[in-house]
Amino acid sequence: MSSEALIEKYFRPGRLPHIWCPGCGNGIVTGCMVRAIDQLGLNKDDVAVVSGIGCSSRASGYLDFNTVHSAHGRALPVATGVKLGNPKLNVLVVTGDGDCTAIGGNHLIHAARRNIDLTVVLFNNSIYGMTGGQYSPMTPTGSKATTAPYATIEHDFNIVELVKAAGATFVARGTTFHAQQLVDLIKKGIEHKGFSLIECVSACPTSFGRQNKMGNADDMILWQRDHAVMAAAWDKLTEEQKAGKFPIGVLYEDNSRIEYTEAYDALIKRAQEAAK
Repeated sequence: MSSEALIEKYFRPGRLPHIWCPGCGNGIVTGCMVRAIDQLGLNKDDVAVVSGIGCSSRASGYLDFNTVHSAHGRALPVATGVKLGNPKLNVLVVTGDGDCTAIGGNHLIHAARRNIDLTVVLFNNSIYGMTGGQYSPMTPTGSKATTAPYATIEHDFNIVELVKAAGATFVARGTTFHAQQLVDLIKKGIEHKGFSLIECVSACPTSFGRQNKMGNADDMILWQRDHAVMAAAWDKLTEEQKAGKFPIGVLYEDNSRIEYTEAYDALIKRAQEAAK
């Protein structure tokens, strides 16, 4: 389907044009989500998109699905309620590195622990882009931000390892440079029965790029090309070769654990049998 047809089918025309800055990767990630949904042939009424607060979270307002633009950091508990209320829905959570791993961090680890069937699309631009360029838990150590003018000294989260340890059963990472791969990763996350998280490395030239002298939007997206390594090749690299780079692709998948809404339905049946 052409880009024009995708926009007409899946976006709310009255909400366009969007407010994202020129060169921002959020539009690419949103487009990848829409293409993934379209390629899976999902009915729009069978899809729910829940977002929190931040640049990335504005995506829910542009998309013509069942959508919720919730409070800061609260996308995951809202999405959990939506999924429990109607387990047949394909529920996607749109969130950013600050929204998801700072104020929403506790919700993240427990949603992963429960293995509830949500697909989290995490837009990682390494900074709080909308509220002034403060550093987030995923701002790389040594990077500058408005709240770290002499560079942050805090160690940044490896979100892949964090959610894996918390109990997520599908974890992947992609970039806006590798857009076609990102479509495929989001598709696999939606198809997976359990908690899925896809980290989407996305450029923020206006805030992160300027403060860290990374050049323009073109330079930042080429940085992704030069520093990402396909998962199949990652384990073959030496520790020296891995320095400054990161793996992309499906990084973890476990299909052995029961999904939360299925376990909850079984619990209800046990309670009903016990009450007879």
